[in-house]
Amino acid sequence: MDRSDKLLLRKGKDPVGVSGLDTDREQRRLSGEGVAWALIAEFIATMLFLYITVLTVIGYKSQIDGNADPCGGVGILGIAWAFGGMIFVLVYCTAGISGGHINPAVTFGLFLARKVSLIRAVMYMVAQCLGAICGVGLVKAFQKSYYTKYEGGANVLADGYSTGTGLGAEIIGTFVLVYTVFSATDPKRSARDSHVPVLAPLPIGFAVFMVHLATIPITGTGINPARSLGAAVIYNNKKAWDDQWIFWVGPFIGAAIAAFYHQFILRAGAVKALGSFRSNPTV
Repeated sequence: MDRSDKLLLRKGKDPVGVSGLDTDREQRRLSGEGVAWALIAEFIATMLFLYITVLTVIGYKSQIDGNADPCGGVGILGIAWAFGGMIFVLVYCTAGISGGHINPAVTFGLFLARKVSLIRAVMYMVAQCLGAICGVGLVKAFQKSYYTKYEGGANVLADGYSTGTGLGAEIIGTFVLVYTVFSATDPKRSARDSHVPVLAPLPIGFAVFMVHLATIPITGTGINPARSLGAAVIYNNKKAWDDQWIFWVGPFIGAAIAAFYHQFILRAGAVKALGSFRSNPTV
């Protein structure tokens, strides 16, 4: 167990960013064996995430290829549902094992908020990236002809949009996602907002869904560096590599802003407001 993880646990904080887990489970998860299972969970979850979503993107392009019907295929709405739905399912399945990050930007944001140690954060990011590469590799193995023909589901900046626009879309989109993660997994929600029941994976999945609706036409929607890297590695196209930095810099900036906003502005304000209410309950 990392010293920083032990310290966070003693302070009542969740080292991996998911609230509502008992202390005994935390102790088991923070053991050496627990870390190994967490890495496996992140690897498999990210692999499944890329496999399903990239297949959906390629399937949609094959459905509309040569089809005069503008409503043919699942459409952008269907692609957005695939990404958001898979995040909902996979976060729900892995939250109790690894925290259900499935995204280096989420891990980075939780690291900045001191909810996960540096060593664990780096290991998670490596597992996520490897899982993403394997997931896209499976897509290519099973659908090689379609994969090559329809550009491998790689993230690239769409024609007509400037680099600044693409970067801004990734920053704002990732901010929405990571801010939702912080809010949905805040261990103090039960005390502060007990009248607002929340199943953490649900709002997180909806955040991914909504961001995809807004930014698919601009960048194909990254907001997850592992997703963008996995597709770029397997597709190995110059355009995908030229734009790759957007899908790392943007999400990391967005995650950093979300961490700062939630931890040092919203939470500080909420603590102050709650203290004021308790000291003067008649207000």
